[in-house]
Amino acid sequence: MKIANFLSKYKIQTPIWIAIIPFVVLITTLTLVIKCFGADAIMGGSQIALLFAASVAAALAIGLCGCKWSTLEDAIVENIRTSASAIIILLLIGAISGTWMLSGVVPSLICYGLEVIHPKAFLGIACIICALVSIVTGSSWTTIATIGVALMGIGQAMGFSEGWIAGAIISGAYFGDKVSALSDTTVLASAASKVPLFVHIKYMMITTIPSFIIALVVFFGISIFNTPQSAAQIEHISQTLHATFNISPWLLLVPLVTALLILKKLPALITLFAATVVACVAMLIFQPGIVDQIGGEGSLGAFKGLMTACSSTTSIQTGDTMLNELVATRGMGGMMSTIWLILCAMCFGGIMAGSGMLAAVTRLFMNFAKRTISIVTSTIATGIFCNLTTADQYISIIITGNTFSELYRKRGLEGRLLSRSVEDSATVTSVLIPWNSCGMTQSTVLGVATVTYLPYCLFNLISPMLSIVVAAIGYKIFKTEDTNE
Repeated sequence: MKIANFLSKYKIQTPIWIAIIPFVVLITTLTLVIKCFGADAIMGGSQIALLFAASVAAALAIGLCGCKWSTLEDAIVENIRTSASAIIILLLIGAISGTWMLSGVVPSLICYGLEVIHPKAFLGIACIICALVSIVTGSSWTTIATIGVALMGIGQAMGFSEGWIAGAIISGAYFGDKVSALSDTTVLASAASKVPLFVHIKYMMITTIPSFIIALVVFFGISIFNTPQSAAQIEHISQTLHATFNISPWLLLVPLVTALLILKKLPALITLFAATVVACVAMLIFQPGIVDQIGGEGSLGAFKGLMTACSSTTSIQTGDTMLNELVATRGMGGMMSTIWLILCAMCFGGIMAGSGMLAAVTRLFMNFAKRTISIVTSTIATGIFCNLTTADQYISIIITGNTFSELYRKRGLEGRLLSRSVEDSATVTSVLIPWNSCGMTQSTVLGVATVTYLPYCLFNLISPMLSIVVAAIGYKIFKTEDTNE
């Protein structure tokens, strides 16, 4: 629990009125940035807003609270260290997005998907597919970066709006991640609340399954009433992809090999790197023309083509403007704005934790925790708030679990209620926040702004609300002395 050890270092008592100021500055500045730049806010404006809010927090901590800069600097460094693995994963996801597209894997999945998936059920089926893959992999990030990208292309070809497609993909991926025993966030939430893993997963089903069912009903309903592209348009898209890429069922071996590596429970970094290498081999075999197109002539043309696919922006001309945008790739280089944003967010989160401001605000939430419903509501609010301020779901899970564990014990509430409330807030809402590492990553991978897909991530929006509703009616909520399960 290195994150927990990191947070426990900082016991500075900061007045609540000081602690709130940086948060208000951040929200105000980000609101102005998003209003000015829209979807391009990630290209620099959001980063400056985070650094500005971090500088305000540092000035208040040093000037009014007597905090030393060395303490804040240590907190920033430690916060960035916790995100190092995510940054490397993000770079590999960029390489996968480029190689899987240019090797023909994603175009093949799109073509076969257009033949198999009916438009009148697409959103619901996409959600279910992502849920199943995420349960098996235990990773929403891997699911979205692979099958999610293909489903994004299929949905756009069918005429669905990008917000609805991304919402269905993310809802399914985060449902699967949340209930999978292989998920690091699920394991972390149960450990932080000192609840056995499978007890935690079983208890989560009370809120998670209804949330997922409600989301599926809406997704299937929207699919039924959506006006899809005509059969002629879908046929045109399929023919154009066939004319541009060598579409082959053999290319499906690439995601199959990736799935086998995941089932072997290899580390994510190894799996993603291997998936990139296999896709590069497939690109040389099945798409030599595209390799020549992006690599140029000469003895090193193939090598340059592969390196470009992994690292840089590529643009393949298909003869169709919409498909040109769909098959364009950005590689690892396309992830740099997101990584820049993560680093700035970690600076802000580190200063908030190191100065004691984060602890001050979480104590404020605890002041409202008197009855069971208010305790659960405060837990949910704290998880969301931590996602907003620390920009990292792992730190949010640890903070929320540690903050409320003693309160739940004193009030005679079971630990599994705490672990479920943590998951229903810190885990699922991280992807809804533009400057959170999850929100930044999925927005970049899917090519859809966080504020665009946010209203359509139904599972992620319903879960925290349903958790509060279940607490209000008292269903399956026991005092520790009354527990009979």
